Amino acid sequence: MSVSSIWKLLEEVPDPEIPVLSVIDLGVIRSIEELEDKLIITITPTYSGCPAMNQFESDIISHLNKNGYKNVEVSTIYDPAWTTDWLTDKAKLKLEKYGIAPPQEKTTDKSFLLGEQPKVICPQCKSTNTKLVSQFGSTACKALYQCNDCKEPFDYFKCL
Repeated sequence: MSVSSIWKLLEEVPDPEIPVLSVIDLGVIRSIEELEDKLIITITPTYSGCPAMNQFESDIISHLNKNGYKNVEVSTIYDPAWTTDWLTDKAKLKLEKYGIAPPQEKTTDKSFLLGEQPKVICPQCKSTNTKLVSQFGSTACKALYQCNDCKEPFDYFKCL
């Protein structure tokens, strides 16, 4: 059993809510451990009440089982809390191509720390002339925006 091959396999496990992203892209996989004949995958939810966490766990176990790893356990940790800083650059590109504006800022940026409105780029036309329509988008981790130039509504993956 090679831990690097497990990381590769987990790149094939999609986020149940945003299927263009893998659990690796999201940064929810915290560690992979081999204990005797058991494989322990540690994950951190994007939100403490994220409804997709049971699906994440089930999909991870199922995918690894299909690939020959029969004794798999998924462990959930909440500390440190997940942050959009853990999204890979590849994930941000995938989000944009899928029509969801990725966060441009980091949680350590001064603008974020001061609670300023984020700079949100329209994933359709790349305009920064956008407006917040609702703090709540299609899922809890997204807000609904509209582009003032192309007039298209779109989700923004909130910086957390």
